[in-house]
Amino acid sequence: MPTNQTLIEKLNELEMKLCFQEDLLNSLNDLIAKQDKDIRNLWAANKLMKQNMDDMKIGSGASGEEAPPPHY
Repeated sequence: MPTNQTLIEKLNELEMKLCFQEDLLNSLNDLIAKQDKDIRNLWAANKLMKQNMDDMKIGSGASGEEAPPPHY
């Protein structure tokens, strides 16, 4: 049968492991939040770049199809 000291040591060990797990979860949560923000920024940049490319096509008078080469 375990002694009181053994039970206290086991309880302390479990509390320490719980603290490390909580810290790890908080770190992972922060990382996921940062990655979500980065992804949102990348989507916004992609949308802006796409809009700028469409504006450039419209401004240059280029159509979606290329004209045939001169040898035709």
